[in-house]
Amino acid sequence: MSEGRRTGFFWHERCFWHDPGAIGVFSAPGEFLQPQPASESPESKRRLKNLLEVSGLIDELEVRKAPPASREDLARFHTGRYLDELEEGDRTYGGDAGECAPYTPGSLAAARQSAGLAIAAVEAVAGGELPNAYALCRPPGHHAEADRGRGFCLLGNIPVAVMHARALGLVRRVAILDWDVHHGNGQQAAFYDDPDVLTVSIHQAGNYPLDTGDFDELGEGAGLGANLNLPMPPGSGIGAYRYAMQELVLPAIGDFAPDLIVVACGYDACGKDPLGKMMLNSSAFAAMTQQLKALAERISGGKLVMIHEGGYSEGYVPLCGHAVLQALSGSRIAVPDPQDDEIAAWAYQALQPHQRALIDSWREGWRRVGTTRTT
Repeated sequence: MSEGRRTGFFWHERCFWHDPGAIGVFSAPGEFLQPQPASESPESKRRLKNLLEVSGLIDELEVRKAPPASREDLARFHTGRYLDELEEGDRTYGGDAGECAPYTPGSLAAARQSAGLAIAAVEAVAGGELPNAYALCRPPGHHAEADRGRGFCLLGNIPVAVMHARALGLVRRVAILDWDVHHGNGQQAAFYDDPDVLTVSIHQAGNYPLDTGDFDELGEGAGLGANLNLPMPPGSGIGAYRYAMQELVLPAIGDFAPDLIVVACGYDACGKDPLGKMMLNSSAFAAMTQQLKALAERISGGKLVMIHEGGYSEGYVPLCGHAVLQALSGSRIAVPDPQDDEIAAWAYQALQPHQRALIDSWREGWRRVGTTRTT
């Protein structure tokens, strides 16, 4: 593989320095809540980067840094008032950026760096400089909305990056797939009325946020039919995800024929995550990556970017991330996953009748939406 055709890997130490505070799984401290490290900690991401170093896979990647996102880039998505509030909080005592998005002084620098990595990865792939890329972003971004942070997310990494690439004229049509266990409300809100950005989210139903993520949220105006939600029942495993990808996710993206595919690559749908109730193993994430890579090669010149989102198992996220990067880069360097076979053998991993019926109903509903748009 030539140097210029390596998979890009974008990371920066600054991202690991974001400190949400000692709040555990909660959005704020309380009298009877013993302080503990926040669930959204740097460890799962740092351990992924370390595992890439130890396995040697990182030596097969095009490793890059990137400048932090500029105010101009952030303002394409976020309101000026929200950015001002973040800057003021960062200068003083931090706080909550909106809803369950705590931060401390210094966090904004990490968030701008995180968005900058996403911008650089998307620009390099959209512009043909790299074939595909992975951005190890932190803090995550897929819950952030234009005027507030939500769910550990301060800035909308993917909306900011996609809007940057479109402003440069590098892409027109973009498909965003979010397989984080929580609904990708940030991307949905950013492009809800935009017919040239398809947003797809496959997530655990009714987890977070509680007010978004239903199938009937299909977009509005010119964007009607360009937003697809698959709120999967808790306990969905490898069979359910495989069927959803095959029957609905991949066909929807293929029919849309984007210039670029971006993945909000969270690992909290894994069977070891403390904030999700799904049952995927590292092989399932690798398989989905291989499917998307093949689809991208067929419809978008191979242009595929993975943006790291959630995933809160410090021990298991690195194995999932390594499997994804191995698949994305086509490397032969693998690391053994001691939990892979065990998770695959859990009860109810096969596609269940209620899961099939639900996905089939979404597939038919999505077809009706497509028919409506073309008539």
